[in-house]
Amino acid sequence: MAEANILGLQDQFSCPICLDLIKDPVAISCGHTFCMVCINGCWDQEDQKGVYSCPQCRQTFTPRPVVSKNTVLAEVVETLKKTGLQATRPAHCSAGPEDVECDSCTGRKSKAIKSCLVCLASFCETHLQPHYESPAFKKHKLVEASRRLQEQICSQHDKLLEVYCRTDQQCICMLCTMDEHKGHDTVSAAAGRAEKQKQLLEMQGNSKQRIQEREKQLQELIKAMETHKLSAQAAVQETERIFTELIKSIERRCSELTALIRAQEEAAVSRAEEVMKQLEQEIAELKRRDAEMEELSHTEDPVQFLQSFQSVATPTGSSNLPTIMFSSTLTFEVVITSVSQLRENVEECCNAEFVKIPSGVRDVQILSPPRITMQKLYMQTQRLRQLHLNRMVMERRKQDFQ
Repeated sequence: MAEANILGLQDQFSCPICLDLIKDPVAISCGHTFCMVCINGCWDQEDQKGVYSCPQCRQTFTPRPVVSKNTVLAEVVETLKKTGLQATRPAHCSAGPEDVECDSCTGRKSKAIKSCLVCLASFCETHLQPHYESPAFKKHKLVEASRRLQEQICSQHDKLLEVYCRTDQQCICMLCTMDEHKGHDTVSAAAGRAEKQKQLLEMQGNSKQRIQEREKQLQELIKAMETHKLSAQAAVQETERIFTELIKSIERRCSELTALIRAQEEAAVSRAEEVMKQLEQEIAELKRRDAEMEELSHTEDPVQFLQSFQSVATPTGSSNLPTIMFSSTLTFEVVITSVSQLRENVEECCNAEFVKIPSGVRDVQILSPPRITMQKLYMQTQRLRQLHLNRMVMERRKQDFQ
């Protein structure tokens, strides 16, 4: 109960501006009491206008009232301080960095909860009470606390912007309608907002439609990109497969050609060895007869000479031995020439076909065109290899019949 009484006294003896216990209390003609420093600070800000108002009830005064310290009230406040009233004073809800500050608070600013479009000021919960309680503020319009109140004041006439000029597409004050905007098509700011609200809805509809179109295009592009990547990967794999087959085919043909050359080499060497054996046998026989003839030449007995001469004079062996000429350069020259020509043809074919591949890639024809091109190249190479192998076989057969 005692605490409730103390809180009630706090409301009576607190300055409506600083919310602390009144220091050097002064009472103005409307009956409200403030700290001398607080009320003078408020009125110092109104010196340029020349019209001074009560921060509590907004009653105006002209000229600036002269205030003096109320000594009786000051003694009462000092007595209350000694009874512990100061300790029961509730804590302020101070404004943070992101909050709108109360324009009526002095010293430590409280957080504003509403802004008045008539007063063009923001108020905390305590300083906002007169707007709810006093008839003088009944027609004032309160909005959520805003830092942009000054943007709603005409910079030329220092009046509230409450008219919208359709001609110049801007907000103006009432004095502007009689000055540079005289004769323009004007409506109230509320009516202008309603018109622009319709345009805004149309713009939002168009914007949402464009967003949907762009999102659709984005999804199509993402899908196309994924397809492109898959096509590229398939093209790489197919190209590697075809080239691997091509390399294996060339290696296989190389092995076949090597085996063919080795077989021809072995056949020629075998024939030469047979002839060499026959020649060696004939040479041995000829040497034997030569020795017999040498021995016969020294025989003095005519009868023995004539009898032995007949056996020596009879010819032995074959005089029709084949003549074999070895020339590695001439024998395999056709093979070397054919293989060299095959290499040149393959290189020319590759160069001619590879020129077409970059244009296919630029046209995003990654998989199909390169695949067809590589198959054609493979078939052409196969035909060239078969042609040259046939030529080598024919040359070998010609040599066999010689």
